[in-house]
Amino acid sequence: MLKWLRLASAAVVVTIAVSMIGSQLALAKSGLPANTDMFNITELPVTVTEQSGKLLLSDSPEMVPADGIMYQDTVSGDIRLFFHHVNATKEPKKIVVLLMNNTTEAADVFVHKYGLGGPGLDYLAIGKDAQMKYLEQKEVQLIEVPANGSALLEPILKDTVVLPDELVNGIYDFESKTPIKVVVMMLPVDAKPAEFVAKAQILPTDSQRLRGTFSGSDRVIVPNQAYNAAKQGVVGITLADHKLDRYVSGIDATDGSNTLNYGNYGVMYKLFLPTAFEQKYAVYLNPRGGEYAGGMFVNYRHQEQLTLGTPADKLFFGNKTVKDVSHLGDYDGGQSLWLTFSPPGASNLPVKILLAPTAK
Repeated sequence: MLKWLRLASAAVVVTIAVSMIGSQLALAKSGLPANTDMFNITELPVTVTEQSGKLLLSDSPEMVPADGIMYQDTVSGDIRLFFHHVNATKEPKKIVVLLMNNTTEAADVFVHKYGLGGPGLDYLAIGKDAQMKYLEQKEVQLIEVPANGSALLEPILKDTVVLPDELVNGIYDFESKTPIKVVVMMLPVDAKPAEFVAKAQILPTDSQRLRGTFSGSDRVIVPNQAYNAAKQGVVGITLADHKLDRYVSGIDATDGSNTLNYGNYGVMYKLFLPTAFEQKYAVYLNPRGGEYAGGMFVNYRHQEQLTLGTPADKLFFGNKTVKDVSHLGDYDGGQSLWLTFSPPGASNLPVKILLAPTAK
């Protein structure tokens, strides 16, 4: 028995050593220093500024059990709509967004950016696709909503069949000086949205209650001091954890109740990273809550712009580990660098933005 215990202890030591070597190799492969302790990343102090604009979140019920309205509210000005719904019935359906103008004058709705993913069964892929399209899209569209009439925010959804268990995820930025009622609903395939909405019932929320209207659709984050790779080593900025970075609160316009946007879905983060001159550094995205699939828009020196998949080499990462990182590039210190990020649909939060010395 004692001999077996000694052998078992030795096996444990070997297992731990192999695990540590594997972790060091993984970090070295990522470009991070091999001795990086991913469980104790120094947090970089930042200043957070919320920018104006309304965020409409429609993600509850996420699994839509019947025809009806998932969310609606009347808004004007700068608006972002994030909707994320699965047809949880046993029949084909449509999921549409109807814009209703209840005034006596026609309304012009300008769509500045948008991304649509699905319908489909691979929820992570759909969330990533919607976000990548949103970050890359630059074409402005005009939707004319007649007086006392309606129009579809995304006309293609009128003819798109959503099969059972399929997800549709959309992110739309639009502007209207005229108050517009935004209605997200699921309806029969052969139903006409403008007719269906007149008799549609508001569906009850699910236990997550991820729906509502929120102020501050954008969040600007700037570190309190310039990052110096040689002096500070690996540091991080935590996003969407509700501790260092709080979730936005709002009102569910369907019943007037208070609501919290768990995960800050639909919030657009704009990070400016001031850095010391003559110090090259690397930037990474590190998922901390589980499986993650999204995108990142990079604006370097005010002229080099690109959209990166996070991760870029596969659909998702972060499964049962906090050590996965997606390399967002190596940069020269002292140059302007902006990152635009938003929590993608179907992915887990929080995440960290890591700054590190470049690999030797």
